[in-house]
Amino acid sequence: MNPHLRHPFRFFHALRHRVARALRMDAWFPHVPIALAVGLSGLMQITQTLSLIEEFLALPQQTIEQFSGGFSSLAIRGIPHDVIGVLLVIMSIGLLVRSRLAWMVTVLMSIASLLLELTPLASQPASLILFHAAVLLLLLLNRQHFQRASLTTGTLFSITGVLLTLGFGVIGSYVLGAQFKPAISDFPTALYFTIVTMSTVGYGDIIAQTTEARMFTISLIILGLLVFATSLTAILGPMMNQQIMKLVQPGSKKMQRKDHIIVVGNGPFARNAADSLEKRGLEVTRILPAPPTPGSDIPNDFIIGDGSDSDILLKAQADTARAIIALTEDDSENAFIILAAREVNEKLKTVVAVSDAHNLNKIKRVHPDVVLALPIIGAELLAMALSGEEIKTDALFEQLLKLD
Repeated sequence: MNPHLRHPFRFFHALRHRVARALRMDAWFPHVPIALAVGLSGLMQITQTLSLIEEFLALPQQTIEQFSGGFSSLAIRGIPHDVIGVLLVIMSIGLLVRSRLAWMVTVLMSIASLLLELTPLASQPASLILFHAAVLLLLLLNRQHFQRASLTTGTLFSITGVLLTLGFGVIGSYVLGAQFKPAISDFPTALYFTIVTMSTVGYGDIIAQTTEARMFTISLIILGLLVFATSLTAILGPMMNQQIMKLVQPGSKKMQRKDHIIVVGNGPFARNAADSLEKRGLEVTRILPAPPTPGSDIPNDFIIGDGSDSDILLKAQADTARAIIALTEDDSENAFIILAAREVNEKLKTVVAVSDAHNLNKIKRVHPDVVLALPIIGAELLAMALSGEEIKTDALFEQLLKLD
């Protein structure tokens, strides 16, 4: 019997792996398609709101009272989706670099968009609602692909989200000002009401009197909670990581590193490389994605974080280091590490390992000083040994290591 028929699952798994390698999917899938879908979702929400405005303005013989009342309804029907749409477009940029915070904000905003469709004045077509729900499902199913944390990116996204939500609150308060008691008729009062509502303090001195004003207030509360929650996560996350580091390394002091070697990664190759360097008397700083598990070998000097984050590299004092070695098991991650290292220290010696020979040319595009192509080295050594050819290690390494 055909072995493929005996093991159909193994056959399809091997076929999928071959297709993935042929298409270089590890470098762009699934984060790039998801980012494009999120950006399209945001543009759809913005376009839908603009079309509502165009339809409203196209109506004949609009009086000032009709315009005010119709635009008040539009404030609930369109502006919340407009704000969420702008945020989704911005977050899609973060998803392209696999930002964890961008993933979190996108999920929350997608949920908020679907919740707004439960209000009496919902305006999105059923087809768009299904598309937004499908995008949310894709995000939830691919959570593990968005694990990159950056304090700079998180802060930028947080500030953008807060400003957009404040703008939504102030504009909506102006538009619906007559439907509150007392009426909101000036900027300080609109800003005051927006901040009080977003923070859910609710003093009760300004009360919504109509259904539209109440629905606007509810949408502002939902957006405020989501934005503040994600902003606090972005700010408090690094602080919590520092506290965890203090627990892992009690009594540790800030080290003054100079002329050291930074090894990024926690696989067997990274651990063995760090051990070999330390045995030769070199100072090594490890960058690990997570704290060491109890009972495992704890490096002498290590930092928890993302090796492609410039803040983490500065914490590892890459500006005074001799070299950085990117030895993660993800080739695209290694490329990001080299790019970030170049931004921190242009004179830093960069070494990168390639686990898939198909990614060799892509890795060379980031111009590392040394590319260690392990699959090619192994294949060449095996071919030399089986063919009886004399193994000349010097010539082999000169051929297979790219030195600048």
